[in-house]
Amino acid sequence: MCSGSFAKCIGITLIPLSIVCVLCNILLFFPGGESVESEHITEQVWYFGGILGSGVLMIFPALVFLGLKNNDCCGCCGNESCGRRFAMLSSILFAAVGVIGAGYSVIVSAVAINHGPQCKVSNGDPMKGWDYPFSDGNYLTNKTAWSVCLEPANVVSWHLSLFSVLLIMGLIQVALCAVQVVNGLLGCLCGDCCSCCGGSDGAV
Repeated sequence: MCSGSFAKCIGITLIPLSIVCVLCNILLFFPGGESVESEHITEQVWYFGGILGSGVLMIFPALVFLGLKNNDCCGCCGNESCGRRFAMLSSILFAAVGVIGAGYSVIVSAVAINHGPQCKVSNGDPMKGWDYPFSDGNYLTNKTAWSVCLEPANVVSWHLSLFSVLLIMGLIQVALCAVQVVNGLLGCLCGDCCSCCGGSDGAV
C-alpha cells in the first residue's frame, strides 16, 4: 500500500476515535447521568483531556492524513515527486501534535482513574459532604467500597467507565500517530509508494 493511502486510512480511523473521546468528556460533566453543580464535578473533567487532547488536537492530524493521498504540495516547484515527499515529511509534525494531544488525554485519564470521582459521602454529618473518598486508588480492587458514594447514583462506575474509554482511545491514538511517523519517514525517503524505492518514485 502506498504511504499516502495508508495515511488516509489512519486519518479515517482517528476521526471517529476523536468523536468518541469528545462525547465521553461531555458525559463526564453529568456524573452518574445527573446534572450537578459545577463545583461537584470531578476536577480532572475540567482538564478537557477528551475534548482538547484526544479531540481538537487530533482533528488537525486526522485531516492532514486524509489529504496526503492527493497532496503534492503544489508539485514542489513543478516536481510532483518532491512535493509528495515534502507532504509526507510535514505529516510527521502533525503526527507529533497528535501524540502530544492523545498523550495528554491518557495522562489526565490515568490520574482521574487513580484519584476517583468526587461524590457526596454523607447525608447526615454536617462536617462531611462532597469529597474524593478514593484519592489513593484503593477502590479499583475493592468494589464494595463504592457504596461510600451516596450521590450521584452510580457515579463511580460512570467515572471509571468513561475515563477508561478515554484512556484506551488515547493509547490507540498515540499508537496510530506513532505509526504515521514511521509511514511519513518511509514516504519521504521512498516516495509515495514503497515499490518505487529502487527507482523512479512512480514517475512515468
